[in-house]
Amino acid sequence: MPGKGRLAAARALVIAAAAALGCSGSGSSTSPPCAPNCLSVNNFLSAADVQQIVSQAVGEAQARGAPATIAVVDRVGNVLAVFQMTGAAASATIAGGRGVTGGLEGQAVPSTLAAIAKAITGAYLSSWGNAFSSRTAGQIVQQNFNPGELDAPSGPLYGVQYSQLSCSDVNTNNPAQTVGPKRSPLGLSADPGGLPLYKNGAVAGGIGVIADGVYGIDLDIFDVDQDTDELIAVAGSSGFAPPDDIRGERITANGHSFRFVDSESIISNPANAPAFGTLPGALVAVPGYVGVAVVPGVAFGFPASGYAQATTPALAALGAFTLVDAVGVERFPPTAGAGAGALTANDVSAILQEGLKIAQRARAQIRRPLGSAAEVSVVVVDLNGDILGLARTPDAPVFGTDVAAQKARSALLFSLPNAATLIAGVPAVASYVPAFAAFVGAGGALDGSTAFSTRAIGNLHRPMYPDGIGGKPAGPLSQPLANWSVFNVGFQLDLVQSQLLAGVGGSTATGCSGLSVATNGVQIFPGGLPIYRSGALIAAIGVSGDGVDQDDMVAFLALSNAGLGNAPSAMRADQRSPQGTGLRYVQCPQSPFNGSTEQNVCAGL
Repeated sequence: MPGKGRLAAARALVIAAAAALGCSGSGSSTSPPCAPNCLSVNNFLSAADVQQIVSQAVGEAQARGAPATIAVVDRVGNVLAVFQMTGAAASATIAGGRGVTGGLEGQAVPSTLAAIAKAITGAYLSSWGNAFSSRTAGQIVQQNFNPGELDAPSGPLYGVQYSQLSCSDVNTNNPAQTVGPKRSPLGLSADPGGLPLYKNGAVAGGIGVIADGVYGIDLDIFDVDQDTDELIAVAGSSGFAPPDDIRGERITANGHSFRFVDSESIISNPANAPAFGTLPGALVAVPGYVGVAVVPGVAFGFPASGYAQATTPALAALGAFTLVDAVGVERFPPTAGAGAGALTANDVSAILQEGLKIAQRARAQIRRPLGSAAEVSVVVVDLNGDILGLARTPDAPVFGTDVAAQKARSALLFSLPNAATLIAGVPAVASYVPAFAAFVGAGGALDGSTAFSTRAIGNLHRPMYPDGIGGKPAGPLSQPLANWSVFNVGFQLDLVQSQLLAGVGGSTATGCSGLSVATNGVQIFPGGLPIYRSGALIAAIGVSGDGVDQDDMVAFLALSNAGLGNAPSAMRADQRSPQGTGLRYVQCPQSPFNGSTEQNVCAGL
C-alpha cells in the first residue's frame, strides 16, 4: 500500500537522523535518556493513555474538593481531550498579581482555553533533554531573573509568552488534521499547572489544569507553594513523568536552577484512580481544537505530526528536520527572496546549513546530559517577511519553530528604512515611534540607518533600562514598571492584542499584527539578526533553541560562514548608547563548542 511505503521511508529517514545526531544508543555520554528510541512510531499518547491521565488528575481534584478543567495535548499541540468536572468554573480571570491595569489584565477567558494553553506550554518547552513546565515559563519571562532578585536582568525568554498565537502563519489551526505545530489560544502560559508528558523517555505531550479560577503567575519563586492546579497536574502525569535527570531543577542558566514544580505532595493515589467512565463531569468540545472525544496523539518526527526530515539533499545530509503539510510536502523549502539583490535559494540553503553545523558543534545551555549539542530552529525571511526557508535539528523545542520566525521578522522590521512609517500606520502602536526616537537619540529614527538585532530590541523593551536595574526608566517599547506585568508588557502585546482576543473568541484568521512583515507578531529576546549584502538590508534570520547566547551565535556565525553579510559594524545597534548606556547587538557564549577550547568566536566578524 502507498501509505505503508511512505511510513517505511519516513521511519528510515528518522532513524538515520537520530543516529546522525547522537541518539543511536551507542552509550555516548551525550545520549538523552530516551536513546535509542527517541524517534519512534511508538512515542505517542494513545486514547487509553489520555483517559488514564485524565482519570488520575480527576482523582486528585476530587480528593482536594477542587473541581477542575483538564486538557491533554500531544507534542505538536493537537488537543486530545478536554474534561470539565462537575462544578468547575467556566472561566478564569487573567491576573498578573501586581495590581496593574491594562493589557490582558482582568480579562475573563474560558477555562478550557486556559487549560489548553498550559498543556501546550508543558509540551512545547520540553524535549528529550529538558523537561520544563508552565512554572518554569513563569520564572523566565519576568522583569528579573530570578523573579524578586534586585538588579538582576530580565528572564532569558522574556516575551516568549506572546508566541504560538492563533493568528500565526507558522502554527496551524485545523483540528481535522494532525500536522503541527498547533496554535495556543493564549500563547504560552506562565501559570503553574502545565506539565510535559513523556512516553518511553521521550516527550509525547502535555497536561494543563485550572481549578482556582485565576490565570496568573507565581511572583515569588523562593517559597514552596502547594498550588492546586499544579498538584492535580502532577497526579495526572503519574506514569508519564519526565526522566528525573532532565527535569528543570537539573538545568541552570546564569547560575540559577529552573523550577519544575514546587510540590509533589499529592493526596490521592494515582494507581487507584477512578475509572474514566465514572468520572464526575464530562468531556467538552472546544471549537477549533477538539470535539467531545478522546483522540490519540501522533508520534513526533513523522509526517503526520507536521515535523519530518528535510528532503533537500544538503539539509537531509545534516539530519535536518522541517515542517510538512498534511500530504507530507515541505512547507518552507529553501526559496529565493523577492526584489533586487535578494537571497537566492542557494543562499538560503547555505545559511540554513551553516546554522545547523554551528548548532551541532555548540554546547547546549538548557539540555541534559551536559555536553549535549544545541538543538535549534533556523528561519530565514525576505524583505516582505515571507519565510524563505526553515530547518531544525530533530529535537529542537517546538516553541522555537514559531519563535524563530518571530525573531527574524522583528530584526527585519526594526531595521527597515521605512520602519517608522510601517509602525506608525498601526494605531495600537503608533505612539511608540516618537517615544523610541526620543529615547534612543542617534539611530532611533527607525529609518534603516541602524541594524537592530532582537537582543538590542529587547534591551529597549524592558521595564527598566539598563535591563533589571532598579530605579531606572522603562525602555521606550515597554510599559513603565509601575504599570507593567507579564500581561501588560508594551509594544509586543499591544501589536497583537486585538487579534489575540479575537482568537479567544473563535477567530482563525491569519495575521496577528497589521504589519505584513511581522504577521505572527514580534519577539524580544536574542537570536534574530538582519542580513545585509554590500551594505544593503536584504533579509533576516531567526534562531531559537537551547540558550539565548547560543541562538545569537548560531545566527551570527551562520551568516558569516555562508559568505553573506552581517550588518556593517558601524550600523549595528551596539554603536548606539541610549541614555548613556550602550545597546548590545549579539552576545556569543563562553567556551561555546563541545570538544574545543575556542573562545571569542564572534569577535571581529
